[in-house]
Amino acid sequence: MTGSWEARYAAEFFGTLILVLLGNGAVANAFLKNTTGNDDPGLANGGWLLVASGYGLGVMLPAMMFGSISGNHLNPAITIGQAVIGIFPWAHVAPYLIWQFLGAIAGQCLILALYWPHYRQTTDNEAVLGTFATSDHANSQLNGFVTEMVGTAVLIFGAMGLYRGMFFHQNIDIANIGVGLLIAAMVISLGGPTGPTLNPARDLGPRLVHALFPVPNKGSSHWEYSWVPVVAPIVGAVIGIWIYKIFFGL
Repeated sequence: MTGSWEARYAAEFFGTLILVLLGNGAVANAFLKNTTGNDDPGLANGGWLLVASGYGLGVMLPAMMFGSISGNHLNPAITIGQAVIGIFPWAHVAPYLIWQFLGAIAGQCLILALYWPHYRQTTDNEAVLGTFATSDHANSQLNGFVTEMVGTAVLIFGAMGLYRGMFFHQNIDIANIGVGLLIAAMVISLGGPTGPTLNPARDLGPRLVHALFPVPNKGSSHWEYSWVPVVAPIVGAVIGIWIYKIFFGL
């Protein structure tokens, strides 16, 4: 990483903003009524591939823009996992987390502004919430926790391999593309039960926007579930990075 810590905080803010804008923006295009991605509420036209592509690009492009500045965490689970393992200073964990959450909130506010007419036309409360935050479709917090924990563990394990693997050691942008493809693949493969989140900032920041702003046709923000996409990814990140260290070192 290069540059001052202030530049790194800014990179985390704008990187997370872009992640949420492209990722949740793809969900809005697929879920909301009368968008170009969907003529009806749900996933009839845009499809899950639209959502997966949005999140994959939402991670890959900021990585190319800001990876050399801040390390492109964009995710409190990654920041905390790296601090636990000793490769990121604890003194800068809180500022990283604050700017990540602020970036997620800012990105969601932009989505709300851009898709406002479509929120007004969408009467399905769950579809509206889905453009902000995740939920467990089996109505089981345990299932949600296991899904988010395992998914984030696989994400961190895979990202560590891509960025530290010898094949990509001299070409970081290929690794960035790999991480974007990994995110897209995980949304396609593991997104059925919960979304997925894999990132506390991506869920909690937009959920706060959903709760506090006068979103048209909104229902409950489902705060009873909100702890799952915050705690489970952190646990999963620590597990994933420890497994990588045990078998391959750092």
